[in-house]
Amino acid sequence: MALQERASVKVPATSANLGAGFDVLGLSLGFYDELSVEVITGTDLVVIDGHGFDSLPKDGTHLVMRSIRKGLEAMGEKVDGLLLRCQNQIPHARGMGSSSAAIVAGLALAKGLCTDGSDRMPTELMIDLAGRMEGHPDNIAPCILGGMTIAWIDDEGHHAVRSDVHPDIVPVVSIPNFKVKTETARGLLPIRIPHDDAVFNISRSSLMVYAMTQDPSKLFVASDDRMHQRQRADAMPATLRAVAALRRAGLAAVVSGAGPTVLTLANSQTANEVSGIVDSAGAKFETLTLAVDQGGVQAL
Repeated sequence: MALQERASVKVPATSANLGAGFDVLGLSLGFYDELSVEVITGTDLVVIDGHGFDSLPKDGTHLVMRSIRKGLEAMGEKVDGLLLRCQNQIPHARGMGSSSAAIVAGLALAKGLCTDGSDRMPTELMIDLAGRMEGHPDNIAPCILGGMTIAWIDDEGHHAVRSDVHPDIVPVVSIPNFKVKTETARGLLPIRIPHDDAVFNISRSSLMVYAMTQDPSKLFVASDDRMHQRQRADAMPATLRAVAALRRAGLAAVVSGAGPTVLTLANSQTANEVSGIVDSAGAKFETLTLAVDQGGVQAL
């Protein structure tokens, strides 16, 4: 057992739910944070460039730093001090998996610091550790595995499987200039839902797996939802207006994760239509056409 002096990783943004697949389905996006860590003498120190540079902690309380420590502990290792450098491109509190990316990045950095990290932290363990830290694995899974993922929790922990996404699908994200905390968005959800709505969402989330992997022509129907999106309208009215406008135009648009970003599952022809439609919703959105990330978190 030996530790290296430094490690670096690239970690993708993600979009959870994909409409009806609440807390289950996720998609890895070609939009990344890059991070490195170095073993030092003294106390933990964080240097941040990009999102959160003026608001996130610069010491051992930083989420990535806590995740590194958690990963090292799981492998039976400890170090004195760490210098963490973050280049943050993924926006925070926008429904693009920034907290999951931080957790996964920390575990991957811990793994990278260990010369035999791949043996001591296999993918299944990383998914479970990250899921326990985050509380739900829908963003964790695609961040680790890439592609589209199906995640679940049982008595033994957090689990996930991945599938390749159909090559015709083009993810487009429309990121607003306001934030919504995940805790706020989840707090708006009802404790119980009607039986008919439960059946509706089960059918649509099941169809989404087929649409994402085999037949994108079913994406519009598959991306509908009755369980969580309209229930959050008070926290992000412009987001719901944008989703409604896109769906009136026949595009498979959903709230990305807990919002307020909008995810449109487009194709090469319709991707260019998204920005103009979203702009009509009455808020300032930055619309980006992305690729599907296929590999998840990567060592650099």
